[in-house]
Amino acid sequence: MHIDTTAPAVVLKLDPNVFHHGGLGVIRSLGRLGVPVYGVHEDALAPAAHSRYLHGRWLWRPEAADTERVLDGLLRLADRIGSRPVLLPTDDAGAILLAEHADTLRPWFRLPEPDRYLPRALTGKHSLHRLCRQWGLPHPLTVSAGSWSEMAHFAGQVGFPLVAKLATPWRASGAVGLRSTTIVRTRGELSAVHRACDRDETAGVMLQEYLPGGHGSDWFFHGYCDAASTCRPAFTGVKERSYPAPAGLTSLGRCADNVALRQQATELLSRLSFRGIVDLDWRWDERDGQYKLLDFNPRIGAQFRLFRDRAGIDVAVAAYLDLTGQPVPEGEPIVGRRFVVENYDPIAAFGYWRSNRIDLRAWAASLRGVDESAWFARDDPAPFGLMCLRMGWRAVTRPFTRPGTGTHRAGRPVYRPGRAGAAGRAAAPAGRARSAHAPRRQSSYPVVGKEVV
Repeated sequence: MHIDTTAPAVVLKLDPNVFHHGGLGVIRSLGRLGVPVYGVHEDALAPAAHSRYLHGRWLWRPEAADTERVLDGLLRLADRIGSRPVLLPTDDAGAILLAEHADTLRPWFRLPEPDRYLPRALTGKHSLHRLCRQWGLPHPLTVSAGSWSEMAHFAGQVGFPLVAKLATPWRASGAVGLRSTTIVRTRGELSAVHRACDRDETAGVMLQEYLPGGHGSDWFFHGYCDAASTCRPAFTGVKERSYPAPAGLTSLGRCADNVALRQQATELLSRLSFRGIVDLDWRWDERDGQYKLLDFNPRIGAQFRLFRDRAGIDVAVAAYLDLTGQPVPEGEPIVGRRFVVENYDPIAAFGYWRSNRIDLRAWAASLRGVDESAWFARDDPAPFGLMCLRMGWRAVTRPFTRPGTGTHRAGRPVYRPGRAGAAGRAAAPAGRARSAHAPRRQSSYPVVGKEVV
């Protein structure tokens, strides 16, 4: 299959998590095809920033809520690249920003065109619940609980355990002691959630019934929808372990063909007229025999590299092809592929071991035959090495640091060539052709040498 890779791509990450592995997957997926890939990274030692497939690095950690500054930085990055790149968000804040400000960005970037406010409604936990009720979609019992009396009443209604979720997780990063999803097992733990919300007014919390389920009950769906909301490719898989256990991101996953779930998901996306990459989390509820939607992520999922069809297409490649006007070939999913996140799965397995759900021998056996790793790749080892170093440093220093003390490069984005860009500078012409749709933009920041400061 011939692919025109002249259009660059930009991987946008606003989540200040240096261990976010989804962006690295995009860099490798597109970079191996020969696409010039640029990334937004927290600092020069971010593991993904040292991939051999990265052409350029935008060292920058903006506050996602500072929309004007984020847009300004993105437009200056497009101006520096000198072409009209494909822009792919890897977190909820980025997906929301791109949808709501697509008119500003579209002359400079190629990006999907979902309904302007749809990603915000789908990502918000309580607004998703309202949409599920509106569309008659199976969904756990849910309540938006602000006061202690509301929380206690719901707990009495559904019983323990139950699930507490930050209603707007992309915005409530300062909640003390709260993850985006927390399993609450006792009245005392529920009281702790309430106190954490009192300490942080941004941390609106939604309570949800806990759906019973054992091994093989947690499923996810990944796909790409074109301008007509036709979903191709479309993949289904099983979450075998998660971090934190048992409610969190996938640390070990397996591609499994589920025709019923795929049809349910693609019909939902068509009804929503959704466009772009999507990552959905589902749980099978054996009480009524239904798949129930837990989360709707209107962007690329961190474990997307688990899924690939026999034509070599994953959702990142499908988005690139479609947004650059190239056909997306059809192929059968490679069922049975397995994916592991090396820095999280041992911690997840420890949690499962504490609850008597796995032992050391079973954990070791589960890792045999893994097809794809989040960090390690024989052709691109540097990110794995840096991840190990930073995980070690984090383990040593975490007891001595307080949450929320990290610094932000909100006002001074800095450009650095990536390894692929530095290797190709001597052979490459002195700049890419500028798109006719993207006239040169006058930056309000001085340019010094190779850096924008």
